[in-house]
Amino acid sequence: MISVEYHDDLKEVQGDAALAALLHAPAARAPFDRLEWWQGLSDCCNLLPLIVVVRDGRHRAVMPLLRRGRQVHCLANWYAFRVAPLFTPGADRAWLLSELAKDLAGQTPHLVLSPLPDEHGETSMLVEALRQAGWVTFVERCDVNHVLTVNGRSYAAYLAERAGPLRTTLKRKADKVEVSIETAFNPDSWDAYEAIYAQSWKGEEGCPGFLRRFAEQEGAAGRLRLAIARADGRPVAAQFWTVEAGTAYIHKLAHVEDAKTLSPGTTLTAALLERVIDIDKVDLVDFGTGNDAYKRDWMELVRPRYRIEAFRAKWPGTWPAIARKLLRRVAAGQSDG
Repeated sequence: MISVEYHDDLKEVQGDAALAALLHAPAARAPFDRLEWWQGLSDCCNLLPLIVVVRDGRHRAVMPLLRRGRQVHCLANWYAFRVAPLFTPGADRAWLLSELAKDLAGQTPHLVLSPLPDEHGETSMLVEALRQAGWVTFVERCDVNHVLTVNGRSYAAYLAERAGPLRTTLKRKADKVEVSIETAFNPDSWDAYEAIYAQSWKGEEGCPGFLRRFAEQEGAAGRLRLAIARADGRPVAAQFWTVEAGTAYIHKLAHVEDAKTLSPGTTLTAALLERVIDIDKVDLVDFGTGNDAYKRDWMELVRPRYRIEAFRAKWPGTWPAIARKLLRRVAAGQSDG
């Protein structure tokens, strides 16, 4: 018998053995799919989860969501590269999503879901399920994701294919800084990272407690790759990566402004790429969301990220928003989301 349940207490989710296995490594193959990631968002970032679980016999589908007023959004913030529905192996994904879409109508008149991937058709399937369940659904690209597929290359072979200016910068600047890469969490190194970030061009860190907790967890699991560049002993650049299930994730990077002429960030990226390609033997490097120019120097593919906005037309309060969306679609010459 199929059932749909909603949990705001993550301990409840762990009470289901099949579900708990799905949401922990090694079954959960990315940080954003794990219970501890969601728990960190709840504990450190003041995001209150609404975890939707669809059960059909031994199979499960899970979607991490949260409430914002009458709207329901994905359980995510700026740290998440993507959010996607999760399924136990062998599950009928389309069927489980159809049940999810129908049941969500009793929870909210307005869904806002992003950033969603579609590499495996998950977003297309979700859109179809929502439309079949009577949701007025709009889809748009909201971001991009830069990645590198290694395709069996060594780091040397990969580097030889980079643009000339990048390789020239590395030749001229690589010996200007000393690089260390740590795989276990070191409080002193993390303090150095935070000090570098505070002196960088980046804005104030949105939720530093979450990030430190995540780094501690990844270090304990052996997935952490924290690199620090030092010039004359002074930390001037840092990058926080993790590695698991054949993928290296680039979470954070920063350098102090007065060290920019040393190109310490370029040197760190090169050192970490050499590490994850030649030693960790990853198949994919994921540079997260955002279309920053420097990502194009290193990555070779760009994948879209999507935003779904879906409404229940039976709620009169949704009519003005639906009308605005339809007018924008007509103005843009689009026939469908």
